[in-house]
Amino acid sequence: MSKVTLKLSDGTCFEGVSIGYEKNVTGEVVFNTTMIGYPEVLTDAGARGQIVVMTYPLIGNYGVPACSEQENGLSDYLDSNAIHPAALIMTEYSPEYSHWNANESLAQWLIREQIPAVMGIDTRALTKHLREKGSMQATLFFENDNTLPKANDEHLVAQVSCTQPITYNSGAGKKVVLVDCGVKQSIIRYLIGRGVEVTRVPWDYDFNTLTFDALIISNGPGNPEECQPTIAHIQSFLAKGEDKPLLGLDLGNQLLALAVGAKVYKHKYGHHGATQPVQLANEKRCFITAQNHGYVVEGSTLPEEWSEWFINMNDNTNEGIRHNQKPWMAVQFIPEMNCGPIDTEFVFNNFIELLNK
Repeated sequence: MSKVTLKLSDGTCFEGVSIGYEKNVTGEVVFNTTMIGYPEVLTDAGARGQIVVMTYPLIGNYGVPACSEQENGLSDYLDSNAIHPAALIMTEYSPEYSHWNANESLAQWLIREQIPAVMGIDTRALTKHLREKGSMQATLFFENDNTLPKANDEHLVAQVSCTQPITYNSGAGKKVVLVDCGVKQSIIRYLIGRGVEVTRVPWDYDFNTLTFDALIISNGPGNPEECQPTIAHIQSFLAKGEDKPLLGLDLGNQLLALAVGAKVYKHKYGHHGATQPVQLANEKRCFITAQNHGYVVEGSTLPEEWSEWFINMNDNTNEGIRHNQKPWMAVQFIPEMNCGPIDTEFVFNNFIELLNK
């Protein structure tokens, strides 16, 4: 196994050994606190370009499921049809795996998909460093590779969005337009299972030209300010003043906030994991959620007709917004998390109820 050096942009270095594909890469280093679900973490388009550090000490012990697809092109088990992070970092890797649904080892999958992975790094020390200094750019250097990798500075959402409209469950019932900013396919599978027709459109598509009963703005990677066409289309939808339900998810929360004139800022290290506690604003009800984002909404900048819906209990940042009269709302987490908590599945249930009124 080749030796690998992770060099952070502040000059700090961590050393480990390779268990994945061997090539020098660069990306934003973020830590993810989930204990299970590494296949879902790796196939979440919201992690595009990240060097993901898994804080749980042992990774790989249950392998990965088959990368098979349904007739409609959706993955059977995963959240997309590709691995999106630039690399994966862990303390200890388990080459032996056991699970009824396992098709291959994590290392086999990573090598086939040409994704670098490193074990033997003190992820506790690395995470503490990132919590103090904040998420930052870093480069993985392999001992046998002298090339200098290029940063992924292209439009991240454009990289992961579909390129043309796709309809699922055609003719099934109420019509939902899903703006794909990097949507987790588990969301589409969930909506199909609830008996609705889903039209998935590219991130910059003018969905206002379509006929639909409700609108969803999906999760996705990167800076929401780069999605100006999406923001403009949301503003056009809101300007009509219709009572069609709107639900923003993750990045969708930030895009909706920007569309109504609120501000969004870069969090010090973001929220990445499946154990983020959120509280209903002005209520004593708490839920555990799955999240993967680096930007947050500045709740105090919302216009008076909008209110904060959820608050993060760790740092009091915004976790959701909603209109005071219209059925328009958004959350900073994923209510239906593939291989994660389902405490907030009621958000989807309420959306379906509004849709079927």
